[in-house]
Amino acid sequence: MRDELIGLAQAAGRIGLAYFRGAGTEKGVEEKGHLDLVTRADREVEAFLVSELQRLYPEDGICGEEGATHRPDARRQWVIDPIDGTFNFVRGMDPWAVSIGLYEDGAPAFGVIHAPARQETLSGGRGVDVLLNGEIVPPLPALDRKRGVIAVGFSTDTPVDKELAALRYILDDLKMTYRHCGSTTAAFLMLAAGQVDACLGFGVRSWDVMAALPVVEQLGGVSTIDWQASDILQKFDYLAGSAETVALARPILDWRPA
Repeated sequence: MRDELIGLAQAAGRIGLAYFRGAGTEKGVEEKGHLDLVTRADREVEAFLVSELQRLYPEDGICGEEGATHRPDARRQWVIDPIDGTFNFVRGMDPWAVSIGLYEDGAPAFGVIHAPARQETLSGGRGVDVLLNGEIVPPLPALDRKRGVIAVGFSTDTPVDKELAALRYILDDLKMTYRHCGSTTAAFLMLAAGQVDACLGFGVRSWDVMAALPVVEQLGGVSTIDWQASDILQKFDYLAGSAETVALARPILDWRPA
């Protein structure tokens, strides 16, 4: 399965990369909301992924960011984000990725993240070695507070006060720092590479995290999302990463408006 999915993600990435590099075609940018964009590339990549997943796994369901729905009651669901980091994609920045996650028996089970512009491919899941460009990824490192860093990502409708409270907690309370790369999956690539200690997200969807969370679990990390009490179509506030970092940062998720 891994090889099939990596090949699929890389083929999808080539479609996106042709648009990204302007290979004789316009991106066809539309606005879903303020600072929330969708492109012709998003839709074309999603259509390609849906077609291929239906061919490979005809009994499975599919849930895609751009509206794809197939067999929603199936035990196994392929949850896909054709281009995670569309804003970066439109502005010519390379942190964007194709994300294919398997949701099986009520929990994330396996995932592939492919970042074409960076030539990075991450794959793995429950009981399956995590590979980054074909090399086995070691377990997440222990937290060193003197070098501690959390990757953050906020949906466009996140209240500014909530964002500022999160950053203040990271900087003042934890005495750590943060990075914001504009793509949830790109942030998880940083986590797998040991470049950050956890990922924090507000208002994310299942297609943003489905491919990454089984990888985090296999690397010895944890997530705050309770899938038994969640729906794959809802929005999430979450932390995922090393157990110590997630425990220390957990109060960030308790923010409430004044």
